[in-house]
Amino acid sequence: MLNTTKQAEYPMGRFAGFAGIAVFVAMAGGALAQSYPLRPIRMVVPNLAGSATDAVARMVAQRFTDAWGQQVVVDNRAGASGIIGTELTSKAAPDGYTVQMATSAGLIILPLLTKVPYDSARDFSPITLVVNSPQMLVSHPSVAATNVEELVALARAKPNQLNCASPGTGTSNHLGCEMIKVMTKVDFLHVPYKGTSLAVTDLVGGQVHIMFNSMPAIWPLAKAGKLRALAHGGVKRSPAAPDVPTVAETLPGFQCITWYALIAPRGVPQPIVSKLNGEMVKMLADPPFAKRLIDQGQEPQATTPAELATYMHAESERWALVVKSAGLALKK
Repeated sequence: MLNTTKQAEYPMGRFAGFAGIAVFVAMAGGALAQSYPLRPIRMVVPNLAGSATDAVARMVAQRFTDAWGQQVVVDNRAGASGIIGTELTSKAAPDGYTVQMATSAGLIILPLLTKVPYDSARDFSPITLVVNSPQMLVSHPSVAATNVEELVALARAKPNQLNCASPGTGTSNHLGCEMIKVMTKVDFLHVPYKGTSLAVTDLVGGQVHIMFNSMPAIWPLAKAGKLRALAHGGVKRSPAAPDVPTVAETLPGFQCITWYALIAPRGVPQPIVSKLNGEMVKMLADPPFAKRLIDQGQEPQATTPAELATYMHAESERWALVVKSAGLALKK
């Protein structure tokens, strides 16, 4: 005769065991989050020191340091339009002690243009969006144009004589110029640099004519008269530069926005991801901290990790259309 009592008891015992394991895992995860970080954290920045990305990263790193009592060290790994630093992060240990202030160029645009040694959807743990950074279109004061309409007319009158600088091929700065070319049927010569600082230096010196760039690096120069602000690439005028029109006021539908996001190598324990996200959300909601970003022309924007993953997918689709319209070959 079968022992039905033991048969009936077995599933309950099994489920009780599973429940015990779940409680243990939850407790272990909570303990992991509470103890983290136990040593300094490296924040990789795939751009040169002094760039807009670097400036935001240093603000964030200092706030993490103040909040947790462990140094967050900014590690600038510029090169290949952001590929070098992003690859470094993808291969780091997934222990929460390497994070990256990533850019839309390295995560989204470059994989559409060339082969990169990482998969943005597979190789990273999204933490949160940090800022949207609308690009400002500026020119050297010698360029005979004070707005987008005049710039387009000048480019049409002098085909291939105006050049557009960028911190690298495949950056949103580069594609901003490509979008104007596509929308107006004019042409600019693209001049890629190895980083923002070099490009801005040559723009101020008059070696190049125009450039899209994040506001923190160029708005002070425009206010000082060393550059001329022609337009703003966001969907609305910036509170930091309310007198500068958007490109979309002349070319409806135009949008040139880069963004920075906090990411980590894939496989970082969820409690650590949650702790990093929670601190970033609190940081971006702090009025004085947010105001510092807004005054620079940045737009604070926190998300959940899942929201960031969804946003990255949508941005990949949007920029793929721009790349196709500009006739830039996809090199896989």
